[in-house]
Amino acid sequence: MNTEPRTSPILFLSGAGLPAWIWDGVRAGLPVESVVAVYPKRTDASLRDYADTALAQAPDGTFTIVAHSIGGVVASEIVAIAPERVDGLLGIAASVPAAGSSFLGALPAPQRYIIGLIMRFVGTRPPEKAIRSGLGAGLGDADIARIVAEFEPESQRLYRDGVSPRTLPARSGYVTTSADQEFPAEWQRKYAAELASEFRRELPTGHLPMLEDPASVTQLLKEFASDI
Repeated sequence: MNTEPRTSPILFLSGAGLPAWIWDGVRAGLPVESVVAVYPKRTDASLRDYADTALAQAPDGTFTIVAHSIGGVVASEIVAIAPERVDGLLGIAASVPAAGSSFLGALPAPQRYIIGLIMRFVGTRPPEKAIRSGLGAGLGDADIARIVAEFEPESQRLYRDGVSPRTLPARSGYVTTSADQEFPAEWQRKYAAELASEFRRELPTGHLPMLEDPASVTQLLKEFASDI
């Protein structure tokens, strides 16, 4: 009798500005094919452009999306345009707006107005100090230095475009990060509720658990694969 959990290839969707190597430790422990999507580099790219670009890099056939941070917005749009391809969706400290809303729209007031205004004037690359204290919380100096050096600003439309109407996959889940300096717990609870999933897990990490504790993230992905 085959007791192996059901698995499908994985499409990783990273948070804004983050390099693909952040997932290396997690991917190394997985027994399935996986791809880390590279986002479009155009400053005028729309949310649909991000979704189309990621979908073009996805494994053939059906796949599971593992979405981190603003990658949850891209995941929502992929589900809207290609629902038959998405076998499951797991958010890791991910933004999951309601249909019609955007990343900024899903933030509570006054953050949505403050962050939106700041981006209009200074763009989408945070100051180095903010990257170190926010994204870098819980990480070693070497990883923080690499993230600061390689961080790439995204199109403002990624933050401002509303997600299309969609039906999220029945196999969905959410991993909260309890020491997160980027997404407070109340934000994450709201996003997890949008997925309406019974698969809920928590990690005592900052916003980048795939770097801070890759072994635990890998184990959670295996649990999610077997949660049928």
